[in-house]
Amino acid sequence: MYKYIIRRVLVFIPMLFALTIIVFGLAQLAPGDALTGQSLADPDVDPEVYEQQREALGLNDSIPVQYGRWISAAAQGDFGKSLVFNGRSVAELIEARFLNTLYLGLFSLGITIIVGIPIGIYSARRPYSLLDYGATGFGFLGLAIPNFFFGLIAIYVLSINLGWFPAQGTLSAPGITGFEAFVDRIHHMILPGITLGLAGTATYMRYMRSEVLDVLGSDYIRTARAKGMSDRSVLYKHTLRNALIPIITLMGFEIGVLLSGAVITEQVFQYPGLGTLFLSSVTNRDFPVVMAIAMILGILILVGNLLADIFYSIIDPRIRYD
Repeated sequence: MYKYIIRRVLVFIPMLFALTIIVFGLAQLAPGDALTGQSLADPDVDPEVYEQQREALGLNDSIPVQYGRWISAAAQGDFGKSLVFNGRSVAELIEARFLNTLYLGLFSLGITIIVGIPIGIYSARRPYSLLDYGATGFGFLGLAIPNFFFGLIAIYVLSINLGWFPAQGTLSAPGITGFEAFVDRIHHMILPGITLGLAGTATYMRYMRSEVLDVLGSDYIRTARAKGMSDRSVLYKHTLRNALIPIITLMGFEIGVLLSGAVITEQVFQYPGLGTLFLSSVTNRDFPVVMAIAMILGILILVGNLLADIFYSIIDPRIRYD
């Protein structure tokens, strides 16, 4: 097992190298840059000054030179400076917002697991019951309704009309600390967390129902019941170990998907996280920030896949890596 983990970590190196090429290449293929947007917005900009700024920032260098300069600095944790946010460090901008997005993603994932998996298990144990039909309908709606639309409805009903939850931000007041700040942050995360986890909850529920139904029809489950094993033991000792395999696969991708999916959700709720920073940077063509966030999301997806492979062997003892 340890050898497998070491091999997977070593495989990260060429994968990360390929990821850097893709991220940098997409940024180069995008039309214009931050200076182009500024010059178009202000027609009085002197073209000579504009060219001097491009030369000072190294934007006139060849693509291999720009890539070499960027990747060498990124390897040391330096993603450069923002071209829009008053020349602030990209790492500083990301650090100020990363925890907000991480908290929102974990909160959303917690809602997904707590709601989706138990309902999926119960639906499989009581197929074609009233709850099963209701869960199936919820699954279709959860996958069909776009996040931004559900978020707008949640704001209108639960925030504006009923006043139960705040519609934006992370804290009611910037000065609060301690347990009061923790409770207030949770209160602010409920609406965006539910919105972000809606599709995931429906997906987990449907997968869990399908897998549990499939495993319950297996021969070894019938054998366990024939030996007099209780339904509870059959479910938790035999069924779930096999049914959780595809769920673990989903969780491996969910880490990066939640953070990238937060782009729209954070914009709807004006939640100050990586999503709003990413969208603002794309709009303003602030490519150093865009590339840094894209790299972070790619790394998180790779780490999620590694963790999924490790948990495979923990959940199902038949899976071992020599």
